[in-house]
Amino acid sequence: MKFGKKKHCKSLKIGILFIFLIAFISPFIASFLYIPEEIQLVAGREHEFKFNVPLQAKIVSDQQGVLKVNNRPIDQKDIDISLQEPFSIQSDEKGTLDVKLKLLGVLPLKTVKVDVISPMEVVPCGMTVGVNVATDGIMVLGTGNVNGIDGKVYEPSKGVLESGDLILEVNGKPLENKEQLIDFIENSNNKKLKMKVKREDEIIEASIQPIKSQEDKRFKIGAWVRDQTQGIGTITYYNPNSNSFGALGHGITDIDTKKLMPIKSGKIMKAEITSIKKGQKGIPGELTGAIYDTEESRIGSVELNTTQGIFGKIDPHKSDMLPNETVPIGLQHEIHEGKAVIRSNISGNKIEEFDIYIQKISKFNQDASKGMIVKITDPRLLDKTNGIVQGMSGSPILQDGKLIGAITHVFVQDPTKGYGIFIESMLKKEDLME
Repeated sequence: MKFGKKKHCKSLKIGILFIFLIAFISPFIASFLYIPEEIQLVAGREHEFKFNVPLQAKIVSDQQGVLKVNNRPIDQKDIDISLQEPFSIQSDEKGTLDVKLKLLGVLPLKTVKVDVISPMEVVPCGMTVGVNVATDGIMVLGTGNVNGIDGKVYEPSKGVLESGDLILEVNGKPLENKEQLIDFIENSNNKKLKMKVKREDEIIEASIQPIKSQEDKRFKIGAWVRDQTQGIGTITYYNPNSNSFGALGHGITDIDTKKLMPIKSGKIMKAEITSIKKGQKGIPGELTGAIYDTEESRIGSVELNTTQGIFGKIDPHKSDMLPNETVPIGLQHEIHEGKAVIRSNISGNKIEEFDIYIQKISKFNQDASKGMIVKITDPRLLDKTNGIVQGMSGSPILQDGKLIGAITHVFVQDPTKGYGIFIESMLKKEDLME
């Protein structure tokens, strides 16, 4: 009987200790779940935040007098705030600084990087264009068999080349296109080819013995390759200050390897939408159009292909081919659930504005292209497309008169819904061109 009481007392102590432990660590868990590691501000603009975390904290800046919290400068004294209540931050100086949050003014809670950018206005486009990009090397899609003239079946590239590899050189000579690679293979005279291949971030040397094919008596290496791709997408914005553009809101991936395509060069061209295949549950719809691949129809160059979109420069004297009305950008913390609009070009070359509803804001999603969940509510767009279709990726999202992001993906099981990317995620990638 006494043994049972001791056991019960011990369990009670463990339970109380566990409760205290949870109470101690929960603020730290909450801070990592609900407080971002990086915040972007526009210089001179007051920004309001509300993290809805039931904690008291101190804000400590590594630079005195640069930030104002609730209209009070952070100087010699730290500022106490409630993370449960709204608070404002403002800076009039462009730059980057670290802000430390301390629990109860003592325990380090989190360090938040604050990036203060200049006030920026860009042109929200919504214009559908043709996109053509050339890979930075000859991309390997896969390997297969070659039926030799001796009746045997060979796999010359198996175990040597892999899907996603980029063939850069053959016998010490750089490759510009896949036709050059084919020429090297067909004129190999039964000699091994030495190749320089890029695999992920590594450069490797490879050696392949071409086999003379039984079917056409030509030498082959049993590999499928690609050196360019073309399609239709939407320009999200044009930045008149840098003459740059961002489009798609997601990267161009190879249809076979599903990998982001490293590009050597590219261009955007005028396009005209000629038909729409409506989206259905389980079957994504798409825009179909004509791409005008002439020098007069060329709009600009593509210089970057990233997971946040494609980026490039508008050609001289071609900016008049784009819309020209600028709007301010809206940052992540300024976006709210509720009504918004998108601009899309779903017929001919006419850009129209359609109503949407932002259902969820996922500020801490690891996939930048899925920062928002949106629903198409405009009956005109629903009637024509059933929602979001392929080709609309990059359609700019505007809320409260600001450009806040772009459409990126459609929900396959519900074409009325899709994902969006924050505009600041795209603009950060644009900076890589400079």
